[in-house]
Order: sequence, then C-alpha cells, then structure tokens
Amino acid sequence: MSEDVAAATTLPATAAETSPDNPWPLQLLSQKLKMHIDRAPSAWIEGQVIEMNRRGTNAYLTLRDIDAEISLPASAWTKVLDRQEIPLERGSRVVALIKAEFWLKTGRLNMSVKDIRPVGLGDLLARIERLRHALAAEGLFSDSRKKRLPLLPHRIGLITGRDSDAKKDVLRNAALRWPAVEFDIREVAVQGNTAVAQVIAALRALDADPAVDVIVIARGGGSLEDLLPFSNEELIRAVSAAATPVVSAIGHEADRPILDDVADLRASTPTDAAKRIVPDVAEELARVRQARDQLRRGVTRLVEREADRLASLRSRPVLASPEVMVSHRHDDVERLKGRSQAAMTTAVVRATDQLVHLKAQVRALSPQKTLDRGYAVVQLAGTGPAAGIRGDVVRHPDQAPPGTPLAVRVAAGRFTAESTGGQETAEE
Repeated sequence: MSEDVAAATTLPATAAETSPDNPWPLQLLSQKLKMHIDRAPSAWIEGQVIEMNRRGTNAYLTLRDIDAEISLPASAWTKVLDRQEIPLERGSRVVALIKAEFWLKTGRLNMSVKDIRPVGLGDLLARIERLRHALAAEGLFSDSRKKRLPLLPHRIGLITGRDSDAKKDVLRNAALRWPAVEFDIREVAVQGNTAVAQVIAALRALDADPAVDVIVIARGGGSLEDLLPFSNEELIRAVSAAATPVVSAIGHEADRPILDDVADLRASTPTDAAKRIVPDVAEELARVRQARDQLRRGVTRLVEREADRLASLRSRPVLASPEVMVSHRHDDVERLKGRSQAAMTTAVVRATDQLVHLKAQVRALSPQKTLDRGYAVVQLAGTGPAAGIRGDVVRHPDQAPPGTPLAVRVAAGRFTAESTGGQETAEE
C-alpha cells in the first residue's frame, strides 16, 4: 500500500509535466478525461436526423447541422424517442438535449440524447419572426440603406439553382425585354445544409467583380423548410454588407423570407425580377421616338417663330429702305447746317453793329472830340515850385498866377502861353 502511495506522489500533476521518462498511466488519463467531460453541462442543439436505428432499448442517431456539412453520432434510450407524439423519421428537424459521456473501460466518447423534440412549422415561423424583429431593430431593413438599381445594367449577376426554372425564367424574360443584357450565372444549392455557404460564396464573388452592376438571388417556390436558407442570419448580414445592389426573387408572392426585407429590391417572382432589373426595349424605343417627335416639333416651332420675327424685322421701313435713314439724317444735317450758318451770320452782324455802336460811344467820350468842338486843355508848363508838377491840368485860376508858363492843347495841336492872372467864374 505504501508503494502505491509513493508511486502516486511521483506522477506528474498535469499532462504538460509528463515525459517519456515519467508518463501517466492510461488509467489516470482516462479518469481525468471522464472527470472533465462529466463536468461539461448538457446543451440543446438543433439538427436534422439523417440516420436512426433502433436496437432493443437503445437507439442510435446521426444528427447533421442545418447549414454545414457537420454530423454528430448520438445514442438515446428508446423511451426518450417514444415520448414523441409524432414518431421521428429520417429528415426530421429536431432540437435535442445532448450530454457528453466518456466510457472509461473502452475509452469511447458518446453523445447521449437526454431529450429530443421535433421542430414544427410554428416553431420555425416563430424563430424567423424573432430574427426578423432583431435585425429590423439593428436597422438592417432601413430604407436609407437601400441602394438604387442602375437604369440599364451592363452585366447582371444571377445566383440560382442548377438548371432551375427560376434561372430559365430570369434569362428568358430579361432577354425578351433587353436582348443585349449579359449575365454572370453562379449555380448553387438553393436548399439543404450547403445552400447558405454556397449562396454567400457566390454573392461575395459577384460583389467583388466591378463589371457586375446588380445581383439577383432567385429561387422557385417551395415549402417553408426549403426556403429556410434565405432566412439565415449569416446570409442576411452578407447581403446587407454587399456594395452591389441585390434583388431578392425567392418563391412566389406569398413567400416572404427575411432576404426580401434586407434586399435592395424585392421581386415577387423570378419573372418579376427580370422585368424590374432591365427596361423593355420596345417601351424605351417608343419613348425615344416620342422624345424625338417632341424635339422635332419644338425645333420646328422655334424656327417658325424666329422666321416670323425675322420677316417682321425685314418689313420695317428702316430695313426695307435703309437709305431713307441716311437721307433723313442728311436732310437734318443740311437743315442744321443752314440754321447754324444763319445764326452765325446774324451773330456776326449783331456783334459788328454793337462794335460800331461801342466805337461811336468811345469816340463820343474821347477828349479829342471835346477838343474838336473848340475846347482846349491847359496844363502847367513851368518847373518851379509855384508852378506845380509839369503836365498838371489847370482846373482853377489859382493854379496859374500871372507869369505862369502854360501849355495849351487844342484839337489841331499844342502851343505855349503865359498866364496874366484870372478870376473865378461865378456859379450860375
């Protein structure tokens, strides 16, 4: 007993401490694995039953993931399966309570089904509606996030089933409306556990191609289970993140997967999608003809209106006889010229008369005229102090006492004289 205790104390405490010289016994590893797995809690999982075999009181199941190629073998007591009102069959969609168990003697891991429940249509619809409300609360369905489709896409990316009727409907109706339309077709699984991954891969590949102007995801009608991939959260978020406008054309008018809410355009059917992504060439040609007719009528009216204006302008006298304008102006110039000459002549004659009149006035006021009438100007001719300054005009007898030399100026000239005295003239 003491040897077992001593051996136990020499074993490594953890797996990381083991070595070739100091390994764990297999029993110890198995015990530790069982202890670790037993501590793991049970978990509810969702999957699809793809295999089911009953052997006495035990049943062996194989569950597969809904959206991925992952399977899990499990076992259950038959009484767990018998509790169901509707017997489980292959292909049933279920939720199961799984508990991992480790068999110590054989070293096998077993997934034990403690409870299992089928997923009905009501459960699926309720789950889809909860997801729809959660994504709507995030704003993924907001109109502000919707992208406008191009008027005339050069290349359309089409994601659809392999050789499906939806593919034929889209190609045929689009070609009828616009024969030059081009498609980049990606054929994928549109139902089953691989559908989501394939559709997302095709969507991202087309979104990365700059030549693709719009992407159409099309599928024909089907049951609720068949259309479940188009309500997958991962696919919905991938469509929301796409930079290229996405058109949803899933099922019929009554079908409403979540993809319809997040897509930039929802088409009721694949045929409706083809009609809404490309214009009708006949309608467009009719619009072109209508626009050309309107343009022609507008140009014709414009030309006729301008022609009438031109004719009206040409009919005016100034344009009908342009020389009239020159002759009228010539007559005006001649008339103004005569008036200016007459005015100038009158002004010159008037100025001449005024000048003669002024000359007569000046001459009448001239001292010479006074002298001509017999008057004389007497000036002092002496230079002495009593005689005053030479040239002074004598205005008073006191200025010329007797013996004062005088200079007398008359009309015809000058002569000298000498004052003999005088007397002041009495005022009358």
